[in-house]
Amino acid sequence: MSITSRFWVSLIFSLPMVLEMVFHPLFGWMLPGGQWTMLILTSIVMLISAVPFWQSAWASFTKHHANMDTLVAIGTATAYFYSMYAMATGREVFFESAAVVTTFVLLGQVFEERMRNNASNAVAKLVDLQAKDAEVMRDNQWVRLPLSEVVVGDQLRARPGEKIAVDGVIVDGQSTIDESMVTGESMPVEKKVGDSVIGATINGTGTVTYTAKKVGDDTMLAQIVDMVKKAQNSHAPIQKLTDKVSDIFVPVVLIIAILTFMVWYVIVGASVANSLIFAVSVVVIACPCALGLATPTALMVGTGRSAKMGILIKNGEVLEAVNDVKTVVFDKTGTITNGKPIVTDVIGDRATVLATAAALEATSEHPLATAVLAQAKADDLKVSEVSDFKAVEGKGVTALVGGKRAFVGNDKLAADSVLPDELQAQVADLQDQAKTVVYVGVENQVIGLIAIQDAPKPSSKSAIAALHARGLKTVMLTGDNVRVAQAIAKQVGIDEVIADVLPGDKADHVQALQKDGAVAFVGDGINDAPALTVADVGIAMGSGTDIAIESGGIVLVKNDLMDVDRALALSKKTFNRIKLNLFWAFVYNVLGIPVAAGLFYAIGLTLSPEFAGLAMALSSLSVVTSSVLLNRVKIESKAVTA
Repeated sequence: MSITSRFWVSLIFSLPMVLEMVFHPLFGWMLPGGQWTMLILTSIVMLISAVPFWQSAWASFTKHHANMDTLVAIGTATAYFYSMYAMATGREVFFESAAVVTTFVLLGQVFEERMRNNASNAVAKLVDLQAKDAEVMRDNQWVRLPLSEVVVGDQLRARPGEKIAVDGVIVDGQSTIDESMVTGESMPVEKKVGDSVIGATINGTGTVTYTAKKVGDDTMLAQIVDMVKKAQNSHAPIQKLTDKVSDIFVPVVLIIAILTFMVWYVIVGASVANSLIFAVSVVVIACPCALGLATPTALMVGTGRSAKMGILIKNGEVLEAVNDVKTVVFDKTGTITNGKPIVTDVIGDRATVLATAAALEATSEHPLATAVLAQAKADDLKVSEVSDFKAVEGKGVTALVGGKRAFVGNDKLAADSVLPDELQAQVADLQDQAKTVVYVGVENQVIGLIAIQDAPKPSSKSAIAALHARGLKTVMLTGDNVRVAQAIAKQVGIDEVIADVLPGDKADHVQALQKDGAVAFVGDGINDAPALTVADVGIAMGSGTDIAIESGGIVLVKNDLMDVDRALALSKKTFNRIKLNLFWAFVYNVLGIPVAAGLFYAIGLTLSPEFAGLAMALSSLSVVTSSVLLNRVKIESKAVTA
């Protein structure tokens, strides 16, 4: 029987006894049948609702452990069986204590179950985002097939308003796509040929054809669902401390309960019934249900909220490790920078210089040529046909453009050409910024310069500033040369640069930095996987390789460096909420025991078992509420955008 069903059975059969507790002192009303009715009602509650507590307590006892069910079982069993004895000998009974305590304990567990169901529903909603079918090219015609029949390499089509079925790459058409359900990015993203698309996102205004790259469990949505499930079912290391505390706490409480009974019965001279009530109250008030809820509820809410923000936290261990991070280490290429060279400066007549360079580079596959062609296309420049094309090894290319000999290349190719003084001054300045300078000339005359660089992402500078505002040290760890690395570091504000590092040595450098405190490493490539694993907190960029994403403890789906700061902030807030929950749960137990034991009886402050059960249920509710409030905590950057 489910916890909810057990709760309703317990509530229904306890309610008549609760009514007698309330109305008997006021109006003298008693249950028809008196103690026999109470015995029947309580026995039903015990057999249906309380027995699972007894079974759990016995299972723990046989393994030489004690858990929260041990206290519930002892408290309810003591009240029930003593009441049967008291009824047979004509003494005062308190069946209602056993029944009502069971009801309130189950009430606390209903709160927890509802919390877990809400978390599971959040995962289920993610699964429901997936398209059910797709329009696929088969035998040269478009047919609609179930998603299970789509395979890698299939050509698919998405019309305006339809869902992208699987992860893929656009081969025809352009559109805007709403990716908010996966990445958390609220604004639709422009997509064109060559761009990646994510399954379950919604196509906007245009029709696009795309090639399936990942299907089934390999899609980003499936991986997100899997990561969220694992995170919500994981345990933070602090949970182990909670378990150890419970192992010690439960026997201590039982000893206190026995001493309470002995003091009241032997020393004070109270009746067996009254002495037993105090002892049972101690057992019930001390039941550490709230202690058991403190970690899992906060963990579920925190990881669920982070997933909605496009930040996947894989497990509870990451949350705890983030709290100790002193240094954040970044890979350069693809993490701080865009990962591909782009044109940053054009010196000279922009249209003429770019058009000439693009004409000569039109047939080249060199990364620098790709950058020039992309910029010419972005500027909507017409690219002329060339003739007599020649590649000069290690220098560049030459060709006839409009009947004139033109060239594009490095300083060696331009050595025999006239370089105006104003351009010569610009060359040195661009090189100081670690930019690659391309010379563009016509008829032995340099007409302009094109500066190309793997530029920092727009968010990199703000992201580094945000981390500095949190008091964290930042380090760039890259295989690139020192000059380029230092130039990029200067642009974004990195504290320290470690350059010329071989891929296999990155993990060693991370371990060296760990001597000064916990280290978070942010990367995206295959060569980053060892460093991501070795670091105290591995943060993988969502655009990175599968192996890097698998190695990271946190995955940034949006590939936005600002999410590094958000991930650290949310992790810290979640872990701090766990500590807050544990503190209040434990303090509540400690403060409640003296009251339940009757230390304040002289001033009229006592706590019966049923009210101890109610207080315990309210404690569980307060912990769950505290965790839920994580959804309302603001996650803001500490940095002021420059």
